Amino acid sequence: MLSIFFRSTVAVLSPALINDFGMTSAQLGDLSAAFFYAFALVQIPVGMALDRFGVRVTMCLLCAPSIGGLLLFAMGQTVDQLIIARILLGIGMSGNLMTVLMLLAAWYPVDRFAILSGTVVSIGAIGNLLAATPLTYLHLSIGWRNSFLVFTLIDAAVIAAFLIFALEGPHGFRPAAVRPRNLVKNLVGLLRMYSYWAISMASFVRYGYLAALQSLWAAPFLIYGLGMGEIAASNAIFIMGVGYMIGLPISGSLSDLVFRSRKKVVLWSLAGFALMALMPLSWSQSVGLWLVFATFFAMGLAAAPGQILYAHMKELIPESMMAQAMTAVNLFTMLGAGVMTNLLGLFLGSEPSQLLGTDGFRPLWYVGAASLAIVLGLYSFVPDSRVLRRSR
Repeated sequence: MLSIFFRSTVAVLSPALINDFGMTSAQLGDLSAAFFYAFALVQIPVGMALDRFGVRVTMCLLCAPSIGGLLLFAMGQTVDQLIIARILLGIGMSGNLMTVLMLLAAWYPVDRFAILSGTVVSIGAIGNLLAATPLTYLHLSIGWRNSFLVFTLIDAAVIAAFLIFALEGPHGFRPAAVRPRNLVKNLVGLLRMYSYWAISMASFVRYGYLAALQSLWAAPFLIYGLGMGEIAASNAIFIMGVGYMIGLPISGSLSDLVFRSRKKVVLWSLAGFALMALMPLSWSQSVGLWLVFATFFAMGLAAAPGQILYAHMKELIPESMMAQAMTAVNLFTMLGAGVMTNLLGLFLGSEPSQLLGTDGFRPLWYVGAASLAIVLGLYSFVPDSRVLRRSR
């Protein structure tokens, strides 16, 4: 929840940051994307650490950059300091999801993995909701700097609770032994798989586009393009997070219990997300608020089944490669958030405040829909997992 929350804070705080630092559109994009780039670039080392040392040691190693990044952001006096803070925070949050997925794989049977991982990420998606309207109220009440001091205390408490209570596995659990030299061999084998690249690119665009909208570009579109107020725009982003949160456990249940397929659910979700991305192209400033909320909710709902991509990847490789495979996919997931954020800013060109009306924001939707259509085609050639059918 904290990891997802910190990914999205720049969007809501962007008016205050522009006011305090005179930030340009490019600087805002860099500030938001810094978290995702740092998060992505340490995924391979995090995967190796999880395979080699387990979840508790890995989380312990990541707590220092997490706390340090939050404190630096709260006290930063320049844009560069804020970007460094976001880099540290991205590193500190880089193991949060993967440690949980490793624990789920150790504690539960394979035909519950998608349901449980979807439920966990659904709970985590509350972070998106908190980073919308509640964060707006908080920073208007005590300021964004004091808000981040509060978040520092919360993060420290969560890390302490994890290290005290989390267990590597049930009684008698023994993780597969992985020697250091085999870690490199496994990584090379993974990089030779078409399925790895196709699944990774699908996750790159699916989550990257959603995160780019939630963490930055949806707010300027709603405020400057549609003329909505800050609270109304935050509510729309909040609704998108609700759709994502609801869609995660539902799509996991469909994959595990109804269709007993990873591929079918993901294909439909990518197609639905692409169609929803085309909807705002027909909007003007007179568009009904209900339609904006309904479309943003549907976007979040359609993006949710992409979480099943982790289960799909896990079931195509040996157990000894599990952590590396999932973190390698997560590398592209988080890299996608950074690249898509910058890419959309590049296509938009002008400063957001100068793009009055919806026409200037058209690249936001064209690029998203086209990217989703491309990865839909790539993913369609990946074989479906047979693990669920064998587990029947």
